[in-house]
Parts: sequence; C-alpha cells; structure tokens
Amino acid sequence: QIPKDPAQRRLRELAALSQQLQRVHPNVLAKILKQRTVYQNEEIVVINKPYGIPVHGGPGIKNSIVDVLPILAKMLENMKAEPLHLCHRLDKETTGVMVLARSKEAAENIRLLFKTRQVEKIYWAIVLGDPDPSEGIVEIPIMEKEVQSHQSHYKMTLAPNYRVCPEDGKVVKMRKNRNAESAVTRYRRLAGASACSLLELQPITGVKHQIRVHLAYGLGCPILGDHKYSHWSKLAPQKLPELTLRRLKLEQSKARHLPLHLHAHRLCLPLGQPIDLVCKPPLFFQKTLRKLELDIAKD
Repeated sequence: QIPKDPAQRRLRELAALSQQLQRVHPNVLAKILKQRTVYQNEEIVVINKPYGIPVHGGPGIKNSIVDVLPILAKMLENMKAEPLHLCHRLDKETTGVMVLARSKEAAENIRLLFKTRQVEKIYWAIVLGDPDPSEGIVEIPIMEKEVQSHQSHYKMTLAPNYRVCPEDGKVVKMRKNRNAESAVTRYRRLAGASACSLLELQPITGVKHQIRVHLAYGLGCPILGDHKYSHWSKLAPQKLPELTLRRLKLEQSKARHLPLHLHAHRLCLPLGQPIDLVCKPPLFFQKTLRKLELDIAKD
C-alpha cells in the first residue's frame, strides 16, 4: 500500500528507485549518468553520482557504475570511444562528485593524486546532534572488526592510540593494532537546528567508511540515515530525536527508510591548473535541509 504521508512516500520512492536502477537495462543507467555529467575535458569526465548505485559489481548487483563505463563513453563521445576508467570510489549510498578518466594513463595519474593526498575533497553531511567543539580534527585510526551479536557482521570501528585508565583517570598509550589504518577527518559545523547539524567535512585520508565512523563513534554524531553506524552491536534502524521526527513528519518505525545524507560536495583536482568541481546535493538532501530548517545562510 502507498503511505499517505508525503515524506514517507518519498522515502519509499527513493528506496524503490535504488532497486529499480538495479533492474534497468545498462543503457538506461548509462543515460542517467550522462545526464548527470557536470564537467568534461579531453582527460576527464565528472558526474554527479546518484544515490543507491554501487560503484563496483558484486554478488546480487546487476548494475554498477563500472559496468556501464564503456556505454557511457560511447554516449558522450562517438561510437568508437575508449571505455572510461574509474579514478576513485564512493559508497553506494553516497552522492556527488565522481571523476572518471578517458584514458588509462589519466586514470593512473589521478589515482596517484588521490593516494598522495593532493586532491582536496569536501563532503557535506547532515548529522544527529551537535559536534563539540563545533569544528576540529578527528584523528583516530580505524580498523575492521567482527561484531558479535545475534547476527554476526563486520563493521569499521575506531582503534584509538590512547585510553583513559579507569583506576586513576590517567591517559595511557595503547599498543598500536597492526590492522588499523591512520585516519584523519577535518570537520566544521555550517548550521544547526532540529537536534541536527549540517557539517562540512574534509577527509585527509581515505579509509573505508572513514567519515561515517569518525562522526558516529568519534564525535557521537552519526549521519542522518546511517543505520549501520548508529549502533555498535545491532543491525537496527537509527533512533531519531523527537524533534527531528516531527520536522521530518516521520514515525520512528519508518526511520529505516531514511537515506544516508552524505554528499561529496566539492573536489579540487590539481591537473595542470587546479580544476574545481562542485555538485549540488540531491533533491532529497535539499528537502531535508529545508524541513530541518538547517539554513546555511543564517548561521
């Protein structure tokens, strides 16, 4: 049945759209990506990645961005275009700036820029709560760990270098876990309202799920719609504050339909002269900002 409430209807539509994109013909997906091209030159093509499309294929995935790169290349150029190449990745639920290269050499060159941290990346996220302090740097290593619960599963988590000793309250250095990768994220609050905040984030390193883990476990401000990192030991929908639910016109029982509000907003590529690429957040993100009254201009 179709929910009466427009907010819930839209959430349902978004989830359905994500599933639909798995069922469409690869040509249709390539066409969607073509419409979302925001910049191109002889070396690169930049798209505004839609929500819910995985970058790589895998079990149960029929359509991924990688699969349609040869089709997209032909649509953008002419029938004998080289396939496009992936330069970096975004999570399935993350939207925004994504760079594709027209040649293998360009792709390797750009991957190296990412690897050596010469690419400036700016993300936007709507989070629950208010980070304290309102801007700063989270520098806590991250590792993957198995969660022992009624459904065992794997998650990325913090592997801090220090802990507080319960006996005397002193800070002691811990032995470094050899599986942990160092992870650094800068953050700054742009606006706050309705028990939520809009944050600007700059990941200095590129560890898997880094922003999500640093915000949820480091700052205690999980991303809105991040059901995976809102709890540690269980797989359950995110628990939202009363005020947030009211503003979103959402019941807690329907919170599981909330999409992840994480958007790759801007990317600066130092190719010859720097190329500054900006992508507008998707419609659902903009609507959430309005509903939560997270007005950037006012703050």
